[in-house]
Amino acid sequence: MWGLSPRAGMPLLLLLAPPLLIALQLLALGSRLPAGARSWWGAAAGGPRDRAVVSSVISIDPHPRGARGARSHPPPRPGALEEMREKMRDAARAYEDENEWQERQMGPRALEVQLWASDKPSFTAELSRIIAYIARPQLNCSRVYSPGQAHAIQPPAASAHWLLCAENWLLPASDRPCVAYSFRMDGGDADFLRTVSRLGCEVHSFDPSNSNASGGSPGNSLASNHSDEVGVSQHKMWLDWRTRKRRRHKTRGNLVSASQTLADIMAALGHHTVHFLYADLLSAEWRVFQNWIEAGTLQNVHHLVATIHLQWAGFEVGGNSEEVLRYWFSVLRGLQASGLKLVHSYAGEGHSVLKQTVTDAHSSYTLTWVNTRH
Repeated sequence: MWGLSPRAGMPLLLLLAPPLLIALQLLALGSRLPAGARSWWGAAAGGPRDRAVVSSVISIDPHPRGARGARSHPPPRPGALEEMREKMRDAARAYEDENEWQERQMGPRALEVQLWASDKPSFTAELSRIIAYIARPQLNCSRVYSPGQAHAIQPPAASAHWLLCAENWLLPASDRPCVAYSFRMDGGDADFLRTVSRLGCEVHSFDPSNSNASGGSPGNSLASNHSDEVGVSQHKMWLDWRTRKRRRHKTRGNLVSASQTLADIMAALGHHTVHFLYADLLSAEWRVFQNWIEAGTLQNVHHLVATIHLQWAGFEVGGNSEEVLRYWFSVLRGLQASGLKLVHSYAGEGHSVLKQTVTDAHSSYTLTWVNTRH
C-alpha cells in the first residue's frame, strides 16, 4: 500500500483547490438566478431541464374588458370625421399640384446622353453614326402626301423634301378637327401650308419677322391674328426652349412674349393636339427638341417635319466637336424614345459640318417623323 508523506501531499492539494473554489461560487450564483435561468443552468450542469414554456400575451384592444382603470373615450362630435377626410383630400390635392408643377419644370424625363460611338471620342465615328441613323427610315408608309398635294399617292422618289404619312391610323378622325403648325422665317413652307390647308386643317403659321401677322403689332400675336387668302392664321411669334415661370391659369390667347414653348402656344390657342407640325428653326432645333423630349410635348404631335442644321453647334450648345455630335445623336435618340419614327430623309445643300468640310455628309437634312404612340 502506497503512502504519502505530508510534504508529498501538499502539491496535490494546491492543484485541487482552485476547481473546488470555482464550483462553490457557481453553486452560490445559481441560487440567485430566475427560475427560467436556473432551469437552463440545471440542464447545462447535467440536471433535468425545465420543460415548461412561459409566454406573454400583449393585448391590442384599446379598451380591454375588465381592465382596471381603463379610460372611456367620448364619441366623436358630429361632422368631425368628415372634416378630417376633407383635410386629407386638400392635402392630397396640394401634393398633386406640387408634383404637377415640378413635372412641368423638370419634365417627366431627362435627355439620356448616349455612349460614345467608339472607345474614345472621335469626330469621324460620331458623325458616321448620326448620318447612318438619319439616312435609314424606321417606318414605311404605303401612301403619303407629297409637298403641295392633298391626295394620297404611292411614295415617290427620295427627291421629295418631305412627306406626310397617309396611313389611316396616323390621320385625324373625320369627326374631329385637324390642327397644323408651321415655324419658318423665309416663307419656304408654302407647300406645307397648302397641303395641310387642302386637308381641311386649322393652320397656324409662326414667323417673328412677318410684319403682316396680327396687323404688324409687336409681341404677342395669338389673341388677334391675321389670316391670309387660304385661311392660314399668321402669328408674329417664335419657338423657345426655355420654360417660363409658372402660370397659375392659362387662357386662350394669354401670352405676353413673342417667344414661347410649344406647350404654351398650344395651351394659348386651345389646342391639345397638333396633327402636322413643320419646323425650320435655323439651328435652334436641338434645344427645342430637347425641351419637347423632357417636357413630354411630343405625345401631342402626330407628324413632325423638321430641318436639322449641322454647320455649327446651335444656340446654347457647347463643347468640342465630338461632344456636340454626341449631344445631337442623343437628341435624335430621345425623339425616337418619345415615340417618333423616321419615315423620310432629304439631304440639303452644302457639306459643312461644325465648320469642317465633309464630303459624305450634308450641312442640313429635312426629316419626317410620325408618332406611333398617339
